[in-house]
Amino acid sequence: MAVGDEAAVKPLIGPRTRVIDLAGRLTIPGFIEGHGHLVGLGDARLALDLSHARDWNEIVEQVARAAKQVPPGEWIIGDGWHQGHWESTPQPAVEGYPVHEALSRATPNHPVLLKHATGHMCFANARAMQLAGVERQTPDPSGGTILRDARGEATGAFRETAQGPVFHARSRAQAGRSPEDREAELRKGIELAVDECLARGVTSFQDAGSSLATIDLFKRLADEGRLKLRLWVMVRGESSQRLRDALPAYRMIGYGGNRLTVRAIKRMVDGALGSHGAWLFQPYDDLPGSTGLVVETLESIRETALLAVQHDCQLCTHAIGDRANHEILDLYDAVFRSQPDRRDRRWRIEHAQHVLPADFPRFAELGVIASMQGNHATSDGPFVVSRLGKERGAVESYAWRSLLDHKAVVINGTDVPVEDVNPILSFHASVTRRMKNGKQFFPEQCMTRAEALRSYTLDAAYAAFEDDLKGTLSVGKLADVVVLSKDILTIPDDEIPNARVDFTIVGGRVVYARQ
Repeated sequence: MAVGDEAAVKPLIGPRTRVIDLAGRLTIPGFIEGHGHLVGLGDARLALDLSHARDWNEIVEQVARAAKQVPPGEWIIGDGWHQGHWESTPQPAVEGYPVHEALSRATPNHPVLLKHATGHMCFANARAMQLAGVERQTPDPSGGTILRDARGEATGAFRETAQGPVFHARSRAQAGRSPEDREAELRKGIELAVDECLARGVTSFQDAGSSLATIDLFKRLADEGRLKLRLWVMVRGESSQRLRDALPAYRMIGYGGNRLTVRAIKRMVDGALGSHGAWLFQPYDDLPGSTGLVVETLESIRETALLAVQHDCQLCTHAIGDRANHEILDLYDAVFRSQPDRRDRRWRIEHAQHVLPADFPRFAELGVIASMQGNHATSDGPFVVSRLGKERGAVESYAWRSLLDHKAVVINGTDVPVEDVNPILSFHASVTRRMKNGKQFFPEQCMTRAEALRSYTLDAAYAAFEDDLKGTLSVGKLADVVVLSKDILTIPDDEIPNARVDFTIVGGRVVYARQ
């Protein structure tokens, strides 16, 4: 309603107005998580947290302890392991990944499913593989790999689409539960995820892929007044025919008092660098027989692109490797050229982690948004050079400065639950590129602090066609506000991670206050 000094605002203060004296604290527009997985965050909070394990042995011990707490036959789910973050390589290992024997010995009576931090790999014990029907002669699916030892036996590691049978086995075990029980668990996870986001100052969340059934639940939560943050959702995991039939009913903007928007479709062309699934032009330095994986064909993505044009939806394509980014830019370019209507489409590439220098200017030229995650660079930094070599790492990897200098729109996020949803940590990574070991990961690609804040506010709003409603503290925009304990625009670099969210305000109401 108003922004200004005390004299300008005081006449609007009524008997029930809450007045907060900032006492010099920084106030900014609410953070917009530019790419995350809300249900995934909830699932992670309901599963074993494996993200802090220092090596494979710690994970085996953690799972073994959990097995003692549940009846035989019940699935044990873990989340967040990443071999690139361990202090030592497991023994034995295949391609740097563990082998299941120790885990299987520790949990002979429980199927175990451990999700990789990237979401692009999982690990299963012998019982889970048995239930999944994975045998020595089971072939690799298109777009996936079953890692095998020298004898040809499955090690327990499943890359990309090869994860399917293990997840399906777990789903079959869940099928006996009532729909009410399944929804209650999903609601609990969403509630945990939303509360964590609000405590971190996230007032809007761009959800990078939910099914139509999950969107139905989001809509019910909005109707019930229980969706405490604002969601912008990409539709994911539906067939082209289902999308063709459903999009007219599911495309919605600002539903429930600007709590829910569905106007985008998510596709995925390759995997992740951490699991050797990113699609590259040249082989991996540490896996010279591989250039990564094509997870979904370009032909199928092109079909979805035409659906997106037909239904006026944004297309958001996961692309990590340099080849993946190049091919998707080519595909977008061809689709745009084929359409006589040259409207502003704001299509996106999700992650855009490794990009050929020749492709930097194409983002701005095509109006394609680079939806990136600041703390991916500092999290992946310790193993990027071993994967890609120093030259590719320096020139192509997480090239925020190069993209910004070529006038691309770069937005920020965390890909939660892959990384901590805390925007302050991703902001710090964006402006320092300082890894946990204290070293900087190619610091010449840093953002300025103003650019990093904009990538989390106004530019993130622009990437969702919401810059008329969000991203600045302006009269007429939604009153989504965050108060920070420290001024992250001016304090020394090493103090930024210590900044805390004191208040989170959504729609003019305090939804989180730090005690």
